[in-house]
Amino acid sequence: MIVDVHKIPMDAPDDVSGLRKLIDSGEIHPQNIAAILTKTEGNGNVNDFTRGFSTLAFQLLLSEKLRVPREQVSKRVAIINSGGCEGVMSPHATVFTKEEVRAPEGEVKRLAIGITFTRDFQPEELGTIVQVREVAKEVKEAMKDAGIEHRKDVHFVQVKCPLLTSERVNDATKRGKEVVTTDTLKSMAYSRGASALGVALALGEVDESKLNDSAICKDWRLYSTVASTSAGVELLNDEILLMGNTTKSVSKYTIGHSVMEDSLDVNGVKKALKSAGLKFDCCPDPDSQKKVVNIFAKAGAHPTGQVRDRRTTLLTDSDISSTRHMRAVVNAVIASLIGDPMVYVSAGSEHQGPLGGGPVAAIIQG
Repeated sequence: MIVDVHKIPMDAPDDVSGLRKLIDSGEIHPQNIAAILTKTEGNGNVNDFTRGFSTLAFQLLLSEKLRVPREQVSKRVAIINSGGCEGVMSPHATVFTKEEVRAPEGEVKRLAIGITFTRDFQPEELGTIVQVREVAKEVKEAMKDAGIEHRKDVHFVQVKCPLLTSERVNDATKRGKEVVTTDTLKSMAYSRGASALGVALALGEVDESKLNDSAICKDWRLYSTVASTSAGVELLNDEILLMGNTTKSVSKYTIGHSVMEDSLDVNGVKKALKSAGLKFDCCPDPDSQKKVVNIFAKAGAHPTGQVRDRRTTLLTDSDISSTRHMRAVVNAVIASLIGDPMVYVSAGSEHQGPLGGGPVAAIIQG
């Protein structure tokens, strides 16, 4: 396979002009588009409708270019939107194309992607072991779709998952079912956490015997080092974009990953870049920076509210949620290293890396 990656600036959540230009110029063939991962400038919370707005805009464009009904677009392309571009984070879309070609298997492992979708979940299944197992099953299918045979070659698994709304809670109640929480904001955390544990289960990072409903969003010793999960109101199932390296790919890109131990861990970002194959001493020079296609990171505040034993207001700011603070901080740390604020940082890291930190992955060219 050949996997190509395009990072496209966006002037608004519905700005698809950059992708349209690439399609019209012939640089991207719409039938090869496998996934679109965006950062939109919403608040990232339950009522962040920029995600749905952006999804609709991309669906309409691809419906036009593929000449298929809009409803069919979501069955062939994973469109994953993450809200929140606080600080200097620049709104953008990362478009992944995938094309099957006739070529000898390479000697060097190159970037490959796999796309899968779970079934739609009932409200009472969100944040439970049911969601964990369904995600785990589809992550294994995504590995097959990517042509990746070994778990160690998986470097990032981006999952978009649903959340609970008042209507969904009421639906469960009318059917005599109990949901994991009636707090719609907390439901985002439960859905993210269950999805992340599904990734961990599939990749052997967590033993299944340790997983049950009571472990989700409670036992923080259990986590994935490659999962990145984001919840939204715009869907009912989990969409999975798995990234890794394989000799079955002849892409010009590679991906690597590491873990940020806390929000200031620039060394974790450096390890991810070096894992992807970027060579540098202290820091990437301008020529090396140009080889970085994009960096993907998760961010979450430590339950103590502290960073390196210093008190912060991350958890006590009544006006701004900790997720918004964390996106701004981690983006700034990464941007200062690679010289580009247009990177993907998502917050809410339940079971995604150690407490106060999170997985980080880098795609480089060369």
